[in-house]
Amino acid sequence: MRKLLRRARSKADYTWFLAVREWPVLVSALGVLLGAITILPSAVGVAISVIALLLGTATFVRDFRNLRQRWSSHEFSLIAAPFPHEQLPPPAAYPDAAYSYLPNRGTALLSDEIDRTLRDRTFTVRLADEPYRLPPILRATAPHVLPIRARGRLLFNGPVVGLRTDPLPGSGEAEVVLHRARFFDFQCSNELCAMRITNRETGEDLDPRRRLLTDASGRIRPLTASILSDVVGISTLAFTTDGKLLLVGQSDRNTASPLLLAPSGSGSLEPRDLVDAEGTERPTLAEVLRTGMERELCEETGLSPETIASTELTGFARWMERGAKPEFFAVTHLSVSSTEVRDTAPRGAERLYSSDVTALEVDLPALSAELRAGTPILEAPSLPPVIRDVGSLPLLLALRAVGLFCQDAPR
Repeated sequence: MRKLLRRARSKADYTWFLAVREWPVLVSALGVLLGAITILPSAVGVAISVIALLLGTATFVRDFRNLRQRWSSHEFSLIAAPFPHEQLPPPAAYPDAAYSYLPNRGTALLSDEIDRTLRDRTFTVRLADEPYRLPPILRATAPHVLPIRARGRLLFNGPVVGLRTDPLPGSGEAEVVLHRARFFDFQCSNELCAMRITNRETGEDLDPRRRLLTDASGRIRPLTASILSDVVGISTLAFTTDGKLLLVGQSDRNTASPLLLAPSGSGSLEPRDLVDAEGTERPTLAEVLRTGMERELCEETGLSPETIASTELTGFARWMERGAKPEFFAVTHLSVSSTEVRDTAPRGAERLYSSDVTALEVDLPALSAELRAGTPILEAPSLPPVIRDVGSLPLLLALRAVGLFCQDAPR
């Protein structure tokens, strides 16, 4: 019954999202229905109702044909090729930024200087008054994109939080702006960058990555100039008291990393992470991120909040294949051993997307030394083979961040 209800909710979210954007067709259909049910047993009533029915039917047929033509005039296909990072320079404001391409996982935009800034500088938080709205160019493609993204998956249009500013180096406190969004906004904006659009009549191709992600100079846009929802991704690596790393297997329903290993807690920032139990707004970005990461950790592993000793931010990246969305990473220290968490499992809705929880030995000091010497994460000898084979992009980036964090942290 629980799975049936979740499928019904997913279908309802999907239908409502499309209905809001195609309301003229629904109004025409309603006119046809009203014309049909108001035919009265009198000559005048019959005549008026028949005329209304015919007019409503003609309008509905016209709108429906226009809708089908509009939906079928372009072909949407998923891009299998890697992100063209060699052709698109990073934002000029990102210090010493570089791309990291991990085969079969994805491409990340990284800056070690931003990682250090994230740990050392205080960023206060301001929530934008207006929620994110799809701009006209994205509203037009939304009815095409969402059916492709939803095919074979359970998607819910839940509330999420996006980032409008970049956590850049500087002196003193700095403010970052967040905005409220919905998950389908992300699917129809950032995730559009994983598709190629082809005009069936002219054969012309449109690569949304270049149109949506780059500025006039051809560089990747900073978040301050983005028109996408830029939902905040959050991931943390949880280590037990005996040094084991908890990993979460992803089910085939997961949209980002199906059948791969994910960090101990991984997901999206949500509005509930912005406030404490009394409803008071959390003042800093670090507090907001830690709250979201620890929530995801408890949901995906089944751990209770009481088992969390501390969480420290370690890094930042932008996931290029997913519309250069922002991703934050952390390391969490638990107050329990791997034996005590042996029987934990994902909770609630997370059971749809996460399959199991495992504890793995990772030689973090050795990994840190290898990364410090310039060894790429996938080539590091101390990286466990299972992570090298089936580790997701967030997991590999989180391990890189925690490895370099251990290098920078006081001993």
